Amino acid sequence: MFGQNTELVFSVVCGALLGTGFAIEKLADNAAGWIPTVLFVGAYFFGGFYTVREAIENLRLRKFEIDTLMLVAATGAASLGAWAEGALLLFLFSLGHGLEHYAMGRAKRAIEALAALAPATARVRRDSDVREVPVEELRVGDVVVVRPNERLPVDGFLVKGTSSVNQAPVTGESIPVDKQPVDDARTARKKPDAVEATSRVFAGTINGAGAIEVEVTRLSSESALAKVVKMVNEAEAQKSPSQRFTEKFERIFVPAVLVLVALLLFAGMVVDEPFSATFYRAMAVLVAASPCALAIATPSAVLSGVARAARGGVLIKGGAPLENLGSLKAIAFDKTGTLTEGRPHITDVIAADGISEKELLTVAVAVESLSDHPLAAAIARDGRKLLNGSVVQEASHLQSLTGRGVTATLDNETVWIGKPDMFGAEAIAPLGDAMMKAAQMLRSSGRTTMIVRHGDRDLGAIGLMDTPRASAQAALQALRDLGIMRMIMISGDHQRAAEAVAKEVGIDEAWGDLMPEDKVEAIQKLREEAKVAMVGDGVNDAPAMANATVGIAMGAAGSDVALETADVALMADDLKHLPFVVGLSRHTRAIILQNVYISLGVVAFLLPATILGLGIGTAVAMHEGSTLIVVFNALRLLAYREKSR
Repeated sequence: MFGQNTELVFSVVCGALLGTGFAIEKLADNAAGWIPTVLFVGAYFFGGFYTVREAIENLRLRKFEIDTLMLVAATGAASLGAWAEGALLLFLFSLGHGLEHYAMGRAKRAIEALAALAPATARVRRDSDVREVPVEELRVGDVVVVRPNERLPVDGFLVKGTSSVNQAPVTGESIPVDKQPVDDARTARKKPDAVEATSRVFAGTINGAGAIEVEVTRLSSESALAKVVKMVNEAEAQKSPSQRFTEKFERIFVPAVLVLVALLLFAGMVVDEPFSATFYRAMAVLVAASPCALAIATPSAVLSGVARAARGGVLIKGGAPLENLGSLKAIAFDKTGTLTEGRPHITDVIAADGISEKELLTVAVAVESLSDHPLAAAIARDGRKLLNGSVVQEASHLQSLTGRGVTATLDNETVWIGKPDMFGAEAIAPLGDAMMKAAQMLRSSGRTTMIVRHGDRDLGAIGLMDTPRASAQAALQALRDLGIMRMIMISGDHQRAAEAVAKEVGIDEAWGDLMPEDKVEAIQKLREEAKVAMVGDGVNDAPAMANATVGIAMGAAGSDVALETADVALMADDLKHLPFVVGLSRHTRAIILQNVYISLGVVAFLLPATILGLGIGTAVAMHEGSTLIVVFNALRLLAYREKSR
């Protein structure tokens, strides 16, 4: 009738009938006595309509919950002739329920608003024509034309035009990001997840002043925006520790209340009073002890917190990681792509005796062009520049030696490219003295070192260095201000390289030379001491993230793996969102605790008070008042802002 607000409207009508009936009863001496009663009965209908529906549904599921207790209490009040008190009970209970659903609906609408950001149609270039089609009809590989100041309808990469794109709806970035076409569309088509951020765009973001053309890499149902909406909705079903506690408490407490009420009905056998007074007291206790506020204390706060995070470009998969983030004492960071830009560049090329730099780089580029690893991408990119357009043969049969390097086939011979430690292990011949000396020299200067071997010849060593993120130092200081006292960088790079980056970004502990399995052991060790989060890229760090209290993925908007493996996904490739989400989670945790204390505190006061004679009207007002406080307290999270530093 009134859409999603029908329950709230029915509650207001109930209140109006109750107020009118009460005024006539008290102020109009000459009014017919039946008029207030009719108004109270009308209030019962509108106040109890949704309560009866929910109670019947719960009973069908063999669940005896708070709605049923409220109806029993209202029916008991009517049987005593206390129609006004019963109507007041139903009015406040329905008002609390209506506002609860309104609060939940508002949080859900904040999520649904994200889904509505992507346009319903797109202009696609087909057969030399540009035609407008529904986004559902777009296929991977289609080229979509986006005019200035329009929202992008798809995820993809630029193939034509330059512009700046406002990515705040998806990644939370406050400043528009400059975009340019990819250098090689064919390579980008093969490896869409490896496309540079400067060429990648997402559905729902806003184009700037330049016209651009975008090649589609994901269907509309699989876009980053669609996945965020889907996963945030699924987060409701994942219960937090506080929610599990309150549900367990209710399962014990509700039957205990029913037993207490049953005993109170026989109080007349001990105390000299009429049954009507005994029954009235029992109904008052029933009202007072129903943990309505407790039932919504946690879910309302969790949903509001998750919705606020999604609006800020952070995906939190449920109440458990949201609460756990708020109680963290330590955070471990991967180095490459997390504390650094993830764009290492070649700093040194040391060819072995009798080998030219050109031969060394030609072999390295041929093999590393097949890999998605950031170090491989750097060698392929910078190597091509150093070769000045020289033709590079195609390698084949790439195999990853996890955490060590890669092997492939070129000119019918095996090529090994990897860390110095890879050589001399697992049936791979050790390095010669000259290569060992070159590797040690590069390591001592903090370089990441890769050795290249073709067949049985060591071609040389390549030194690389990554650039620390500009935002890393400020983000780490903001985390310290929030109370994260221990931060550790864990890396597969040489210890000296790890220490060099750690010193630059302001981290005291740097653990280098770690294989993926070593990272897992490091996280397990840290977790024995305190709750710890692991921040990584969601691909190479997935095992370590899975073993942490909370796994946090960076730059998840462009990575399907990151979205699926992490507990928390920072959609933007920017560390500054980490203090925001930690601060939000701490604020959420504080509000959950406030709500639990309020709801339990009111029950703890009202239970003995009603046994000692507090009336139903006062009990109802205090009981349902606490429910309203809890709802509005949770809604404050939707307006959360990170404190400026």
